[in-house]
Amino acid sequence: MRKFAIAALLVPVLAMHASQAGAVGCISGAIAGGIAGHYAGRHGVLGAMGGCVAGHELHKKQKAARKLKQQLQQQAQQPQPAQVPAQ
Repeated sequence: MRKFAIAALLVPVLAMHASQAGAVGCISGAIAGGIAGHYAGRHGVLGAMGGCVAGHELHKKQKAARKLKQQLQQQAQQPQPAQVPAQ
């Protein structure tokens, strides 16, 4: 019962802390970490907190990679200035 009360207090705090963009990574990481922590020795809350942090970081890296890829594609689509051969 005590663990449930602690978890019930931590969930809203973590939910308010997560930004709208990072919530996807945090929530999915927390679910995976909570399940893994539960099966690894009844440490579901610690697993959820660690999973939230890891999921948030992974989401940020994926977002940065998508942005870089988009920038490279835009640069490749821009016409290159023609070089005039020297006479």
